[in-house]
Amino acid sequence: MTSRIQNAVQPEVTTGVQHLFKAVYAGGVPQQTLELVHLRASQVNGCSACVDAGVKSATKAGVSPEKLLTVAAWYENPLFDDAERAALALAEAATRLSDRPGAVTDEIWAEAARHYDERQLAALVLMVAITNFFNRLNTTLRVPAGTTWDLRQTGDPSRLLSSWPNATCLSPLLQKERRWCFIIGMVRRIR
Repeated sequence: MTSRIQNAVQPEVTTGVQHLFKAVYAGGVPQQTLELVHLRASQVNGCSACVDAGVKSATKAGVSPEKLLTVAAWYENPLFDDAERAALALAEAATRLSDRPGAVTDEIWAEAARHYDERQLAALVLMVAITNFFNRLNTTLRVPAGTTWDLRQTGDPSRLLSSWPNATCLSPLLQKERRWCFIIGMVRRIR
C-alpha cells in the first residue's frame, strides 16, 4: 500500500499539532497511560499506521509487552490499574462518538475524574482528539504501517527527509525544532 498523496499535512498544521502535544505532555498524565490511550483509540479506528507507531512509542515509554498484547481486552485484564482503566474507558467512549448518543457518559467521566484532576483530564481528552485526528488522516490517505522514522535513530534530518513520503512538508519543522519527530503523520515529543 502506498500513500494516496504526498504532502497531506502542511507546516502550519504540524506547528499547531506540536503545540497541542506540548499541552498533552505538560498535563501530568503518566506517559505510559498516554501511550495506552493513543494505542487503544488507534485500534478502535483501525489505523494500522498509528497502531504500529503506538506500539513502538509505548514500548519506548516502558509499557510491558503483556499490556501491549492485551490492551484491546483491557476490560477484564488485571494488568491494568484502575486509573488506566478509567483513561482507556474515556478514550474508547470519546473515540466511539458516532456509535451512540452520549457516548461519554457521566459514569465514564466520573470514574476518570476520580483518578485524574482537571488538567490531566484535559490532557487525556486532547490526546484522544489528536489521535482521532491522525487516525482519520492516515486511514483516509492510506499511510502504510511501518513507515516511521525517529531523529534519535538517524540524527540526520536530511536522511529522514529523503525517506519519508510527506518529507517536503516537514523540513521547516525539522530545521526549527529537533526535539520533535513526525511518525506516520503523528508529531510526538521525543523523551
